[in-house]
Amino acid sequence: MPHASRYLAEGPRVGIRHFAYADGAEFTARARESKDLHHPWLFPPDTADGYAAYAARLIEDRTKAGFMVCEKAGEHGDGAAEGAIAGFVNINNIVEGGFQCGALGYGAFAHAAGRGLMREGLDLVVGYAFGAMRLHRLEINVQPRNAASIALARSCGFRLEGFSPAMIFIDGAWRDHERWALTAEMRGASR
Repeated sequence: MPHASRYLAEGPRVGIRHFAYADGAEFTARARESKDLHHPWLFPPDTADGYAAYAARLIEDRTKAGFMVCEKAGEHGDGAAEGAIAGFVNINNIVEGGFQCGALGYGAFAHAAGRGLMREGLDLVVGYAFGAMRLHRLEINVQPRNAASIALARSCGFRLEGFSPAMIFIDGAWRDHERWALTAEMRGASR
């Protein structure tokens, strides 16, 4: 993505944009490079067919929205071009009407991990969700031992609301999850 004007929102180091089918080659290469980082927490698609199906759900299903977190000029340390994909943030299970909520899932790619890019990207997605998407509440479900994901949720203002045993089937078993949440009012009060 060579022009920042194509970003839905941008910060000093990253911009966010929607998923595109054309992202498949870069996304799957980054997913393959990041297997050790992601296991056992998440399994983004690492094949062309897997990406095509994944992207289709995020692009075509109104109950989902997918965002690429892309590095801006001068921020990449791996020789990647402007717009290199640093990670992704998805809003799943979007419910409108009286709820106006969604469930977030996210992942950094290995070359971007630990650089604060996902913190900035997640914050941009939250702002976009509460602004342009008019959502009121966002939730993140995190396995209790996933310290990096919990730290990211906490750093963006999410609060721990509860614990759900055997909540989501991941890596061959039903896994416990902590429930973290943020409302538009909470975000406004913390700013």
